[in-house]
Amino acid sequence: MAITDTSEHAVPADNGEVSLLIARQVEPGYEEAFETWARGILETAASFPDHLGYGLFRPAREGAPWFLVHRFRDDAALQRWQDSPERAAFFANCEGHHHTETARRELHGMETWFAKPGTAQPAPPRWKMAISSGLAIFPISLVGNAVLGPYLIDVNFVLKTAVFAAVFSTLMTYVAMPAVSRLLRPWLTRG
Repeated sequence: MAITDTSEHAVPADNGEVSLLIARQVEPGYEEAFETWARGILETAASFPDHLGYGLFRPAREGAPWFLVHRFRDDAALQRWQDSPERAAFFANCEGHHHTETARRELHGMETWFAKPGTAQPAPPRWKMAISSGLAIFPISLVGNAVLGPYLIDVNFVLKTAVFAAVFSTLMTYVAMPAVSRLLRPWLTRG
Protein backbone atom coordinates (compact mmCIF):
# COMPACT_ATOMS: atom_id res chain seq x y z
CA MET A 1 0.00 0.00 0.00
CA ALA A 2 1.34 3.45 -0.91
CA ILE A 3 0.10 6.94 -0.18
CA THR A 4 0.79 9.14 -3.16
CA ASP A 5 -0.59 12.50 -1.96
CA THR A 6 -0.95 13.33 1.72
CA SER A 7 -1.08 17.10 1.38
CA GLU A 8 -3.98 18.94 2.93
CA HIS A 9 -6.01 21.44 0.93
CA ALA A 10 -8.30 23.30 3.28
CA VAL A 11 -9.29 26.65 4.67
CA PRO A 12 -8.27 27.00 8.35
CA ALA A 13 -10.69 25.36 10.78
CA ASP A 14 -13.48 27.37 12.38
CA ASN A 15 -13.86 25.05 15.41
CA GLY A 16 -16.83 23.41 13.73
CA GLU A 17 -17.48 19.98 12.32
CA VAL A 18 -14.87 18.47 10.07
CA SER A 19 -15.39 16.04 7.21
CA LEU A 20 -12.51 13.89 6.01
CA LEU A 21 -12.73 12.79 2.36
CA ILE A 22 -10.35 10.09 1.18
CA ALA A 23 -10.00 8.80 -2.38
CA ARG A 24 -8.55 5.30 -2.83
CA GLN A 25 -7.72 3.66 -6.13
CA VAL A 26 -8.52 -0.08 -6.10
CA GLU A 27 -6.92 -2.46 -8.57
CA PRO A 28 -9.42 -4.40 -10.71
CA GLY A 29 -10.39 -7.72 -9.18
CA TYR A 30 -9.81 -6.54 -5.58
CA GLU A 31 -13.00 -4.53 -5.14
CA GLU A 32 -14.66 -7.03 -2.78
CA ALA A 33 -11.62 -7.28 -0.48
CA PHE A 34 -11.33 -3.49 -0.43
CA GLU A 35 -15.00 -2.97 0.32
CA THR A 36 -14.79 -5.37 3.29
CA TRP A 37 -11.69 -3.54 4.57
CA ALA A 38 -13.27 -0.09 4.01
CA ARG A 39 -16.51 -1.00 5.79
CA GLY A 40 -14.48 -2.34 8.70
CA ILE A 41 -12.41 0.81 9.10
CA LEU A 42 -15.46 3.08 8.72
CA GLU A 43 -17.49 1.13 11.29
CA THR A 44 -14.56 1.11 13.71
CA ALA A 45 -14.19 4.89 13.37
CA ALA A 46 -17.92 5.27 14.00
CA SER A 47 -17.46 3.78 17.48
CA PHE A 48 -15.15 6.68 18.47
CA PRO A 49 -16.49 9.58 20.55
CA ASP A 50 -17.67 12.56 18.49
CA HIS A 51 -17.75 10.63 15.20
CA LEU A 52 -20.86 11.92 13.43
CA GLY A 53 -21.21 9.57 10.48
CA TYR A 54 -19.53 8.05 7.45
CA GLY A 55 -20.03 7.03 3.87
CA LEU A 56 -18.49 4.71 1.31
CA PHE A 57 -18.98 5.62 -2.32
CA ARG A 58 -18.24 3.24 -5.16
CA PRO A 59 -16.59 4.57 -8.32
CA ALA A 60 -18.77 6.58 -10.67
CA ARG A 61 -17.18 4.76 -13.60
CA GLU A 62 -14.71 1.95 -14.12
CA GLY A 63 -11.21 2.95 -13.08
CA ALA A 64 -12.35 5.87 -10.93
CA PRO A 65 -11.49 5.98 -7.22
CA TRP A 66 -13.62 4.90 -4.29
CA PHE A 67 -14.41 7.60 -1.71
CA LEU A 68 -14.53 7.20 2.06
CA VAL A 69 -16.04 10.00 4.14
CA HIS A 70 -15.83 10.49 7.90
CA ARG A 71 -17.56 13.29 9.81
CA PHE A 72 -16.30 14.39 13.23
CA ARG A 73 -17.52 16.96 15.74
CA ASP A 74 -14.18 18.82 15.64
CA ASP A 75 -10.50 18.61 14.79
CA ALA A 76 -9.65 17.00 18.14
CA ALA A 77 -12.05 14.10 17.46
CA LEU A 78 -10.56 13.60 14.00
CA GLN A 79 -7.05 13.62 15.47
CA ARG A 80 -7.99 11.02 18.11
CA TRP A 81 -9.12 8.72 15.29
CA GLN A 82 -6.06 9.46 13.14
CA ASP A 83 -3.72 8.65 16.06
CA SER A 84 -5.61 5.59 17.30
CA PRO A 85 -4.16 2.09 17.47
CA GLU A 86 -7.42 0.80 15.93
CA ARG A 87 -6.83 2.84 12.76
CA ALA A 88 -3.16 1.81 12.68
CA ALA A 89 -4.21 -1.86 12.91
CA PHE A 90 -6.36 -1.52 9.78
CA PHE A 91 -3.44 -0.11 7.82
CA ALA A 92 -1.06 -2.73 9.19
CA ASN A 93 -3.48 -5.40 7.92
CA CYS A 94 -4.24 -4.21 4.38
CA GLU A 95 -1.40 -5.79 2.45
CA GLY A 96 -2.71 -7.70 -0.53
CA HIS A 97 -5.84 -5.57 -0.84
CA HIS A 98 -4.29 -3.66 -3.73
CA HIS A 99 -5.57 -0.17 -3.00
CA THR A 100 -3.75 3.15 -2.84
CA GLU A 101 -4.74 6.45 -1.28
CA THR A 102 -4.71 9.02 -4.06
CA ALA A 103 -6.10 12.09 -2.27
CA ARG A 104 -7.13 13.28 1.18
CA ARG A 105 -8.97 16.43 2.10
CA GLU A 106 -10.42 17.92 5.26
CA LEU A 107 -13.46 20.18 4.97
CA HIS A 108 -14.45 22.44 7.85
CA GLY A 109 -17.80 24.10 8.49
CA MET A 110 -19.27 25.83 5.45
CA GLU A 111 -16.49 24.59 3.17
CA THR A 112 -18.56 21.48 2.53
CA TRP A 113 -21.13 23.61 0.70
CA PHE A 114 -18.48 25.08 -1.57
CA ALA A 115 -16.29 22.06 -2.29
CA LYS A 116 -16.38 20.91 -5.90
CA PRO A 117 -16.59 17.11 -5.96
CA GLY A 118 -13.60 15.31 -7.40
CA THR A 119 -11.16 18.19 -6.93
CA ALA A 120 -8.67 19.20 -4.29
CA GLN A 121 -9.33 22.89 -4.92
CA PRO A 122 -9.53 24.82 -1.63
CA ALA A 123 -12.72 26.55 -0.57
CA PRO A 124 -13.08 30.23 -1.45
CA PRO A 125 -12.18 32.98 1.05
CA ARG A 126 -14.60 33.28 3.98
CA TRP A 127 -15.86 36.68 2.86
CA LYS A 128 -16.97 35.16 -0.45
CA MET A 129 -18.65 32.28 1.41
CA ALA A 130 -20.48 34.83 3.62
CA ILE A 131 -21.75 36.80 0.60
CA SER A 132 -22.85 33.60 -1.16
CA SER A 133 -24.63 32.35 1.94
CA GLY A 134 -26.42 35.67 2.33
CA LEU A 135 -27.58 35.48 -1.28
CA ALA A 136 -28.97 32.00 -0.59
CA ILE A 137 -30.55 32.85 2.79
CA PHE A 138 -32.39 35.97 1.61
CA PRO A 139 -34.85 34.37 -0.87
CA ILE A 140 -35.42 31.39 1.42
CA SER A 141 -36.22 33.72 4.32
CA LEU A 142 -38.50 35.88 2.18
CA VAL A 143 -40.47 33.00 0.70
CA GLY A 144 -40.42 31.00 3.92
CA ASN A 145 -41.85 33.85 5.97
CA ALA A 146 -44.46 34.63 3.31
CA VAL A 147 -45.57 31.00 2.94
CA LEU A 148 -45.16 29.63 6.47
CA GLY A 149 -45.60 32.84 8.47
CA PRO A 150 -49.39 33.07 8.20
CA TYR A 151 -49.80 29.44 9.30
CA LEU A 152 -47.52 29.85 12.31
CA ILE A 153 -48.82 33.21 13.57
CA ASP A 154 -50.38 31.72 16.71
CA VAL A 155 -47.65 29.13 17.36
CA ASN A 156 -45.30 29.48 20.34
CA PHE A 157 -42.25 31.60 19.47
CA VAL A 158 -39.74 28.80 20.25
CA LEU A 159 -41.67 26.21 18.21
CA LYS A 160 -42.09 28.69 15.32
CA THR A 161 -38.35 29.39 15.34
CA ALA A 162 -37.60 25.64 15.38
CA VAL A 163 -39.86 25.08 12.34
CA PHE A 164 -38.21 27.94 10.43
CA ALA A 165 -34.72 26.69 11.35
CA ALA A 166 -35.52 23.13 10.21
CA VAL A 167 -37.09 24.22 6.91
CA PHE A 168 -34.49 26.91 6.16
CA SER A 169 -31.45 24.74 6.95
CA THR A 170 -32.82 21.89 4.83
CA LEU A 171 -33.49 24.21 1.89
CA MET A 172 -30.05 25.85 2.34
CA THR A 173 -28.24 22.52 2.30
CA TYR A 174 -30.11 20.75 -0.49
CA VAL A 175 -31.40 23.56 -2.73
CA ALA A 176 -30.02 27.05 -2.22
CA MET A 177 -26.31 26.48 -1.52
CA PRO A 178 -25.77 23.94 -4.32
CA ALA A 179 -27.49 26.34 -6.74
CA VAL A 180 -25.67 29.46 -5.52
CA SER A 181 -22.26 27.79 -5.42
CA ARG A 182 -22.85 26.45 -8.97
CA LEU A 183 -23.99 29.85 -10.29
CA LEU A 184 -21.20 31.78 -8.58
CA ARG A 185 -18.42 29.20 -9.11
CA PRO A 186 -16.39 31.39 -11.54
CA TRP A 187 -16.43 34.28 -9.02
CA LEU A 188 -15.85 32.03 -6.01
CA THR A 189 -12.80 30.33 -7.55
CA ARG A 190 -11.17 33.54 -8.78
CA GLY A 191 -8.20 34.71 -6.69
